[in-house]
Amino acid sequence: MTSSGEAAQNGFVPFAVRLWITGKMARTLSVYVCQSCGASHPKWSGRCDGCGDWNTLIEESSGGPAGGPARSRGGKPRLALSLLKGETQSPPRRATGIGEFDRVTGGGLVPGSALLIGGDPGIGKSTLLLQAAAALAQTHAVLYISGEEAIDQLRLRAERLGLTEAPVQLAAATSVSDIAATLDVPRGADIVVVDSVQTLFVDELDSAPGTVAQVRASAQVLIRLAKRQGFVLLLVGHVTKEGMIAGPKVLEHMVDTVLYFEGERGHQFRLLRSVKNRFGPADEIGVFEMSDRGLREVANPSALFLAERERDVSGSAVFAGIEGTRPVLVEIQALIAPTAFAAPRRAVVGWDSARLAMILAVLEARCGMAFATCDVFLNVAGGLRIAEPAADLAVAAALASAALGRPLPAETVVFGEIGLAGEVRAVARTDSRLKEAEKLGFAAAVIPQRKHSGGLTTMRLEEVARVADLLALLRRSSPRATVSGSSLASTAHG
Repeated sequence: MTSSGEAAQNGFVPFAVRLWITGKMARTLSVYVCQSCGASHPKWSGRCDGCGDWNTLIEESSGGPAGGPARSRGGKPRLALSLLKGETQSPPRRATGIGEFDRVTGGGLVPGSALLIGGDPGIGKSTLLLQAAAALAQTHAVLYISGEEAIDQLRLRAERLGLTEAPVQLAAATSVSDIAATLDVPRGADIVVVDSVQTLFVDELDSAPGTVAQVRASAQVLIRLAKRQGFVLLLVGHVTKEGMIAGPKVLEHMVDTVLYFEGERGHQFRLLRSVKNRFGPADEIGVFEMSDRGLREVANPSALFLAERERDVSGSAVFAGIEGTRPVLVEIQALIAPTAFAAPRRAVVGWDSARLAMILAVLEARCGMAFATCDVFLNVAGGLRIAEPAADLAVAAALASAALGRPLPAETVVFGEIGLAGEVRAVARTDSRLKEAEKLGFAAAVIPQRKHSGGLTTMRLEEVARVADLLALLRRSSPRATVSGSSLASTAHG
């Protein structure tokens, strides 16, 4: 009697062994996928190693054989290689007619592209896309697919927005196979809106809609179909409590454009921000105003952000920033108050709290000011969130103005980056910032020291090399405000 090894060498394999091998090869692997970041783990654990969240791992099937041999690619043709130099036409655009929306997308929607629009619930994503779909439906075939609302609910929203006459086709579905069968036809829709990707499901997967596997598989099927058929795909995605689009980060890599719809519920302003765009500039913003008739675009956001600004008040500075390709003026407000606790508060709205701590440290170490016994509150008025370092000097000016009780000179804008040594560094696009400020009636600007003179401007420029120069300018040009107490000002000054 021969052993199994000798039998295998002789070409004879017992039936039980063949059945065991076949079952082992056919058995699929199970992986545990984090529902927050999409990281895969070979076994379950309470905490995800990728993002650190607890109880977010769910078992999913990998869909591949366990240890099976790799399949051969033989017989397939080789790739056609090309050089960088060649004739390439710019992609055609399908403009919506909504100026702010077209600005963020780079001039319009590109056929065959996929866009992901994320935002908090109730911020206005569906309203914006329904308005864009109604505008595009005048010249293109538009299909609006909703997985969250019934057709009657969509009609009620369209009636409220005054869009009932727009030839937009509606559908309520969540099955990806049904949606793909509807779209995979010749001369089909030109624009497809899917609201939202978290409600879709693929029949081949056992996981619930909204999980990482379902979101990834659903988006992959629709994006591949959009590339083949040439229609524009607009996907709506919900965001988590951290402000990120729910589902794996790989979803953002799969699409061509990622847009975030931001805004505070207490403000009527809404910001559409581009964080990724393969067909246009990134970090572009579009400003909208929420009204009872939907979202209205704001052509001049700087004037709107500064409409309610109080003049000759300490703790206020106007910052000339750059959002994408557009200069935007916004008010930065600071408040210094005596604290009643051992650890003073540091509250920030619209700016980075870590950068505020750095500015406070520079003011204390390089300028002799003291904030250890004061609560510090910083706010960017209008609901705009600022990320560029050029706001450092405006924040320092607002803090110093609030601490000293001296308002900044009237009609003055401030911008510049601050280093840890207390130096003020130059920033990009100085002329664009000054031109926007001059257009809105500002007469002076506090800017970093420049090596050469820039463009022509009639504004009075105060160039500062260090933060101490800003404080000297503040003490020299502005009288002490009567609203600030002398004890607080002396405490903050140290």
